[in-house]
Amino acid sequence: MRALISVWDKHGVVEFARGLASMGVELVSTGNTQRLLAEAGVQARSVSELTGFPEILDGRVKTLHPAVHGGILARRDLPAHMAQLGEYGIGPIDLVVVNLYPFAATVARPDTTMAEALEQIDIGGVTLLRAAAKNFPFVLTLVDPVDYEATLAALQAGHVPDELRRQLAAKAFAHTASYDAAIAGYLNESPFLAQLPLAWQQAQPLRYGENPHQPAALYGDFFRYFAQLHGKELSYINILDITAAQGLIEEFPAAEGVALAIIKHTNPCGVGQGATALEAWQRAYATDPQAPFGGIIAVSGTCDLPLAQAIDEIFTEIVIAPDFSDEALALLHKKKNRRLMRSLRPVSQPALLLHSVPGGVLVQQADRAPLAEEPWQVVTKRAPNDDESRALRFGWRVAKHVKSNAIVYAAADRTLGIGAGQMSRVDSSRLAVWKAGQAGLSLAGSVVASDALFPFADGVEAALAAGATAIIQPGGSVRDEDVIAAADAAGAAMVFTGRRHFLH
Repeated sequence: MRALISVWDKHGVVEFARGLASMGVELVSTGNTQRLLAEAGVQARSVSELTGFPEILDGRVKTLHPAVHGGILARRDLPAHMAQLGEYGIGPIDLVVVNLYPFAATVARPDTTMAEALEQIDIGGVTLLRAAAKNFPFVLTLVDPVDYEATLAALQAGHVPDELRRQLAAKAFAHTASYDAAIAGYLNESPFLAQLPLAWQQAQPLRYGENPHQPAALYGDFFRYFAQLHGKELSYINILDITAAQGLIEEFPAAEGVALAIIKHTNPCGVGQGATALEAWQRAYATDPQAPFGGIIAVSGTCDLPLAQAIDEIFTEIVIAPDFSDEALALLHKKKNRRLMRSLRPVSQPALLLHSVPGGVLVQQADRAPLAEEPWQVVTKRAPNDDESRALRFGWRVAKHVKSNAIVYAAADRTLGIGAGQMSRVDSSRLAVWKAGQAGLSLAGSVVASDALFPFADGVEAALAAGATAIIQPGGSVRDEDVIAAADAAGAAMVFTGRRHFLH
């Protein structure tokens, strides 16, 4: 039996090679891998000795040779294949142990140049893996060090099950597909290709999806954006809520003070700003004192002890912050099921959003355009005053993150009533008014933000009747004149943004 070993990630390879050698397996290796094995007292022939040709082009060409690939690809059950190996003096290779240059890790560094990225594109390794995996009934393919132990145990037992061979081959093809997708994604300048190369490594299995009967898993690099400091494993719904909460909180610049959002089922149930985290919490919580139970809290500043003490008074699933004070951590750690997440970097950078549909996926760019890029057009006789303008900006930022149809009543530093996901915009407004009433909040002098146009004047009339004095909406309805007239009749101000923010 002969094994070819050529790895970038050398974790566990010496022990694995030593185990193979103890069974009498002939080892063949390349460059740094061969030197590492020799230093550990494990002897391996060089690939150059096998091919009769030296490594050339700074190691770019070393395994691309018939003496290697003939030995891998020959079908052992075809006499003609085996006769050809004998004719050309090629010995079979029965085990290929390869992992690839760290392309994804290299290009993840912001200072990586194109030349450095190109040098991390593995050619020979990918070819070896694909050849071995294609011939998996006869050749074992190992790409992941976690599989060394099980494979060695099977070899020592004298039988490698067909299912293990097939699983290892599948993992090899998945690995090369992911590798090629990372390269294509790096080189491509447009997000919308004729072919969409997507491949993610499983980050962790999940207990279940939205419901216990739905299996689920997390893929990709979610934990580049968040670090879990405490609490039980995240669920599928937790991850959705964390993403929604952090995306909303990033709408508020740090220069304006501390912002805090309370999320339930990806919808905000309260958002506030203040000079301190506690003040922001009090304003967000007041929007709907019932909904925060079991909710997700995201804060734009440090979670300090006063905020932690306030949070600790109710059951909270998750707290997200860029930092936690030692005192806050000590208090929040006392409840083992409460997850604490540190936000590591913004989630609001440009990204693609994917939504599964039968037979494929819908792909769109994320709705990341900053508020400052949206033109404001005052369409009523009266323009909003300074207080109303600040409140309109606050409400507009929140409405962007509320499921459509979305209506948000707001003041300059807090939400007052939120209506989400209703089939008509009037119903969303009524729900928001009812929620405000349940919380004991007055809507007199408030403003209203609507994620999309008001198709009829009735939605505006309902908002004005509730006490609103200014409205922000995209505009664009065929009945805009009626809507504007309703606002003018009440002496209200209205602003069109020209940009809709549907969220489904």
